[in-house]
Amino acid sequence: MRKIVLDTETTGLDPRRGHRIIEIAAIELDGRKVSKRHFHHYLDPEREVDEEAARVHGFTWDMLKGRTKFADIASSFLEFIEGAELMAHNAPFDMSFINNELRLLNLPPLQNPVVDTLKLAREMHPGKKNGLDALCSRYEIDNTHRALHGALLDTELLAEVYFAMTRGQESLLGDDTATVIRQPAVLSTDASRPRLRVLQPGADELAVHAQQLIDIDKASKGACLWTQLEGAA
Repeated sequence: MRKIVLDTETTGLDPRRGHRIIEIAAIELDGRKVSKRHFHHYLDPEREVDEEAARVHGFTWDMLKGRTKFADIASSFLEFIEGAELMAHNAPFDMSFINNELRLLNLPPLQNPVVDTLKLAREMHPGKKNGLDALCSRYEIDNTHRALHGALLDTELLAEVYFAMTRGQESLLGDDTATVIRQPAVLSTDASRPRLRVLQPGADELAVHAQQLIDIDKASKGACLWTQLEGAA
């Protein structure tokens, strides 16, 4: 299934109070990298922007008046995300705003499967800060150019955070459809070959390894085979 990372910036926090989307961005993933396909628009929200929201993203209504309205891009947006799994940080927030915009146009809400990366991060790092900036710092992703929130930049950063959080777990959990041909092991009996040097892990390395298994097990909802094998040993 296609995967699309999306984000919105808005006039405020609650669509039930009439707040609208001012920027929407979506980028398509190509395996473990960001593809060149993306969807991005600044929008005229047809209302004032709350001062607190403006401090976050830097936009006022005066800066957005006369731009494209959501009604003008709704069909192309729906076409772009059709059949895709959507990912967003604090996904309920973005979904509520997008579905509100669709409701205003008498269109049905989105039916796409949705992954909330904030929920995933909280499961992997309980008790820690899991905002986008905190995750970029944790996974050593450069976000120094993020002075203000912006939907397109945030989708790009979130994609990198998602790759770092999952670390190829799609393949580890058996979702990789590539055929793997396993050859039988061949043991050498050549006594002239030098003896293999084995380095034993230290206590710190074992602790990091154990935490990594815990994180993988949480992210996979108990499907970490290594943990299962160690428990059976």
